[in-house]
Amino acid sequence: MAEPKAPLVVVCLGVFAVMALSNAIVPVLPVFADSSAWQGAIYAAYFLGAFISTLPGGVLADRYGTSPLIRAGLALTVVTGALLYLVSSPGIMILLRGCEGIGAGLFVAAALSYVNAQSDHTRLSGYYMALLNLGLVLGLIISGWLAVRFATPLLGIGVFTLAAFCALLGSAVTRIPAGIRTNGREIPAVTPFIRSNLWLWYSAVILVGITGVASSLYPKFSGSAPDVLGLWIAGMSIATIVTVLLVSRFPLPPVQIIRWSALLMAGGILLLAVTPLGFLVLGALAGVVMIAQMAFLARVPDHQGLLMGLFSTASYLGMALLPFVAGVARDLGGFGLAFAITALLGGTVTLVTYGMYARPSSGPE
Repeated sequence: MAEPKAPLVVVCLGVFAVMALSNAIVPVLPVFADSSAWQGAIYAAYFLGAFISTLPGGVLADRYGTSPLIRAGLALTVVTGALLYLVSSPGIMILLRGCEGIGAGLFVAAALSYVNAQSDHTRLSGYYMALLNLGLVLGLIISGWLAVRFATPLLGIGVFTLAAFCALLGSAVTRIPAGIRTNGREIPAVTPFIRSNLWLWYSAVILVGITGVASSLYPKFSGSAPDVLGLWIAGMSIATIVTVLLVSRFPLPPVQIIRWSALLMAGGILLLAVTPLGFLVLGALAGVVMIAQMAFLARVPDHQGLLMGLFSTASYLGMALLPFVAGVARDLGGFGLAFAITALLGGTVTLVTYGMYARPSSGPE
């Protein structure tokens, strides 16, 4: 008998609430700290927490089933969301954002495991990814709009914490499944592929991290109202949705696509220093890059769970590391230095794809 899983409605509502809450703080970052370094740290702490917990969450989901991990992730999200609504100290907010990210990592690992285990996983994946991106978009827009209309910066955090609580209540009615033993042989089997394609993991760290820099650096750089900021940053996610749907229809060479997209993303972050249209450029290119990276990983038909877990971990590391680096650069040398360093890092991805690690260890180019 197949083990029972959390129902699809819980997974979909949960990923929407978790993603919306993660972005609800972005339009109001200047409220919590004047320093760009502090703002970058508050933003990045979430992704550091998710980076730490995503891969262990996947292992635990394999061993104990998805329902306990879904519940644990949602519970931690609700608790940290409620505390974020009550505190204002930057240091405490960094700690809480890190805990919120840990909860998100546990939830995402279990939710993806649930979706991929179903017979109609392709259709369910569409629902899951659509609601994930919808949460990112509405978290920005609604949080910014509420902050302006009601002069209460944290109201958006409260709204999406309530949505996560509803998902947690739904998960509470599901039965905790029995444990599933794993053989522990997955990592040795894929280690040669991981080592021979280090450039791919580097590209995930840098290129995903660039989108995080755009979201964390632009609010203070522009000085725009939270509702306007929410709309522009949401446009980045919308552009990603559009290109993911388009590019996935065509067979494209992954290495070349990542190489040139990295160069264009370096230009996109510089464009953002001139016009918020840079958000649309970065979002569109991020969608192209993600499809290309996943296509490259698909060359290894076995152990996709572990590889995708590592891919997610690298992406979260980028979102945790680059916004903080850019924030420090801004405090030391201004916004120009921060944008320039971020663009330079994007250019390094183009360079490393020409090196020895750009030659795939398996599968055709």
